[in-house]
Amino acid sequence: MVLQPVKCPLCGGIDVIKHGKTANDKQRFICQATTCQGQTFILDYSDQGRLPEIKQTIVDMALNGSGIRDTARVLGISTATVINELKKEEPELQAVNQAFLATQEPDQITVEVIKVEEIHEVISGDGGAVEMDELWSYVGNKDNQRWLWHAIDCATGSVLGYVLGPREDQAFVELKGLLEPFGISRFYTDGWGAYQRYLDPEQHIIGKKNTQKIERKHLTLRTRIKRLARKTICFSKLERMHDVVIGLFVNRYEFGIAV
Repeated sequence: MVLQPVKCPLCGGIDVIKHGKTANDKQRFICQATTCQGQTFILDYSDQGRLPEIKQTIVDMALNGSGIRDTARVLGISTATVINELKKEEPELQAVNQAFLATQEPDQITVEVIKVEEIHEVISGDGGAVEMDELWSYVGNKDNQRWLWHAIDCATGSVLGYVLGPREDQAFVELKGLLEPFGISRFYTDGWGAYQRYLDPEQHIIGKKNTQKIERKHLTLRTRIKRLARKTICFSKLERMHDVVIGLFVNRYEFGIAV
């Protein structure tokens, strides 16, 4: 006789006991580890969308240019499952690069602020400066515009924070508030009105020649995320899904968060 321990798919532990059966007469198990918080599971799921590896693949495909229906076709699951799994990631998203903030002195950061559709070159050796810009996209139709406002550190090109919203002053004010802990001393922008209204003229430098890094980052976003392509029939129908996918990309590839 060979006894094979049952491993928890969440934590990988073997502190697992039986926990009744499902309506289909399949054995249910429960992990007693505190990290799993009493999560139950079975070994042979009929619904593939319940498998942890399928859930992770849904996120991976979304961050590599696959739409909702593309993912559903490839994985053999419903579109509702894809949407629900992406929505579950929303509470984990962060709007500020906390990892970068924890390793920097305030006077080391310089930010450039510009519109997301353009990219400009940062002056070498310019510490404590940031590039800021907005990236155009839309949800449902082109009358419902959705802009990604974000800022990057001039020296490293790291994204410091982002906001998704309309191309209005309120969105920029929100982004400016997120950047306050960084103690930014200089802002590079393309001269959009909101920047001139809310940035100190002594700290604000206008000129596209100094915002090339952020514009290059916009190109990466449009290439990697199907929803941001300029000419396409692939677009979000809901602002929430639009924001979640972009937020997942920024959190994983810019902030280094395991989502």
